[in-house]
Amino acid sequence: MAENQTAIDLLTPTVEEIQKLIEYPDRRIKPIVYTMISSGIRLGAWDFIKWKHVKPFVDEQGKVTAARLLVYAGDPEQYYTFITPEAYNAVKDWMDFRASYGEDITGESWVMRDIWQTTNVDYGARWGLATAPKQLKSGGIKRLLERALWEQGIRQPLKNGEKRHEWKSAHGFRKYYKTHAEQVMKPINVEVTMGHGIGVSASYYRPSEMEVLNDYLKAVDSLTISGDRMILKKQVQQLEEKSMNNEYIIRGKLAERDEQIQLLTKKQQQFEQMIQSLIDSGQLKPQINHSLYQT
Repeated sequence: MAENQTAIDLLTPTVEEIQKLIEYPDRRIKPIVYTMISSGIRLGAWDFIKWKHVKPFVDEQGKVTAARLLVYAGDPEQYYTFITPEAYNAVKDWMDFRASYGEDITGESWVMRDIWQTTNVDYGARWGLATAPKQLKSGGIKRLLERALWEQGIRQPLKNGEKRHEWKSAHGFRKYYKTHAEQVMKPINVEVTMGHGIGVSASYYRPSEMEVLNDYLKAVDSLTISGDRMILKKQVQQLEEKSMNNEYIIRGKLAERDEQIQLLTKKQQQFEQMIQSLIDSGQLKPQINHSLYQT
């Protein structure tokens, strides 16, 4: 499945654009977008992903740290990658929502399916609409993303002379993953998690999944779009910047004080030298306070 290099070279969406996109009122948007930007999967990968292909990793406190995603399962190009806790929770919420409407969720359930009416239906119809899922394939996901981009105002009509938008939805998400993951991960591990062949490197570099996972965990913050993690990260960054500014000001004041002290000390020494010179030349006689010798 060859990569479209021209599309990959396009600009990536901003965090603000992604946050606006996931506000689109379709429950499938969050799991789709979060999964794609945190794993770098191609659009066609959705044609293979079932619930059994998503396996969370949990720490000692029972908190999800990431999830393993099997891509192109059963295909010669099968590989594994990872998604963030944010993406896993979005997918899990989506699967739980479907189960609450009567769908029998199993490992064989497609992660993406058609939508059904959830309001203004009687009890029996509610169960009937939800319990006959139809897989939403990559073509339908592409149309959903494009519709969301336009309706959220992220896509605008091209201006005169423009031939294409700054970034394409699916390829833009893939590029977003690569750009942000490479900031903290080993580039070769990024290639592994994107399903790229690593050529001759494969003959001497064969990391275990846990090694790649531990490297991926370094990128979780960079690949998280919403929630407390991003808010906390931004607050920490602001505090660090403020601290650096305060430290810079303090250092400047201290340096200025030291310069003033050095200048005053130098002037005092020059004055004392001048007085001593006048005394030595006889031009100035030292004044003795006789009161000091009176009893």
